[in-house]
Amino acid sequence: MERFTLLLEQEFKCLGHHVEVWRPKAFFGAKAKCTTQGTGKWLGYIDKWLLFPLILRAQSLWAKDVHYHICDHSNSPYLAHLPQERASITCHDVLAIRGALGYADAHCPASRFGKILQFWILKRLLSAKKLACVSQLTMSQLQELANENESQNSRTVIYNSFNAEFSPLPRKEALSLLNEIGVDTTIPYILHVGSSLPRKNRGFLLKMVAELGERWSGHICYAGQPLDADLINEAKSLGLSQRVISVANPNHSTLVALYSICDAFIFPSYSEGFGWPVIEAQACGAPVLASDIPPMPEISGGAAIHAQPNDVAEFSNGFLYLKNPSIRRKIVEKGFENIKRFKPKIMAESYVSLFRT
Repeated sequence: MERFTLLLEQEFKCLGHHVEVWRPKAFFGAKAKCTTQGTGKWLGYIDKWLLFPLILRAQSLWAKDVHYHICDHSNSPYLAHLPQERASITCHDVLAIRGALGYADAHCPASRFGKILQFWILKRLLSAKKLACVSQLTMSQLQELANENESQNSRTVIYNSFNAEFSPLPRKEALSLLNEIGVDTTIPYILHVGSSLPRKNRGFLLKMVAELGERWSGHICYAGQPLDADLINEAKSLGLSQRVISVANPNHSTLVALYSICDAFIFPSYSEGFGWPVIEAQACGAPVLASDIPPMPEISGGAAIHAQPNDVAEFSNGFLYLKNPSIRRKIVEKGFENIKRFKPKIMAESYVSLFRT
């Protein structure tokens, strides 16, 4: 959520507000070689959950005319250490929370400790007097988990905005960038952007291309996390190893180039809180074929083909439908219209309105 935090800071300053970003500082964790596992992880927890709340309490005592906004719902326990009427929070999704509560459709299983942590996060999240959800789906799912006595709290939907510049890159420039990293641009490709989490459903693209058979002979490009063993083995079993491209952790220019000249952006995710890649692809002029599971249709604004993420034939037919030039042009034009909803200034002004309620 660092990019989201920095974006809010930048946009609030553009609106004329004084902004400071407060982050937990590493004291105990600073001596650990690794803070993601083992002893280092627990030392990091001491810094985050024991020391930083004390700092928040001390600093908030003298900052009487300040509004505090927590940029990530996983930090909701900090609400207990801030003045309730002058504090707000963004809820990006409730996937981990619902996963910890046993909702299979979240596709986010939790460990025993994870269940305790997510329960704690939910309890504090629901106590927020002012709360913004990034999609109507996230709002609805959060309300399902809320108690009646929390109905007086102010909750609203504020869509995420773009956190970087996305627009169509001239084809010649895009081809040059991709050729530099070894992508064979003489062969068309479909694109997936994201992590290797199971809920991203990356292997579905392999099934889709296998289903298309001789009707399409292009490549599959995965941008984001490197291919894992399961995906590599699945590609091999389907005879598609030579048609798979991996662009691990692309920089921004490369990502824009990939969006700009792909045959289509394919996003068959099982669960999302928002779905940034959908609007990024639209902004770069890529036709989008995505899961029909909320919030994808909400975020695409109807400017995409939506299909069931388990239905290979439906996705395959949707892709062939997009190959029609007039249909492709219409989807792309609607995408350009849809992205106007996600301008940073609109998001920042909406947050300022929330702070003033």
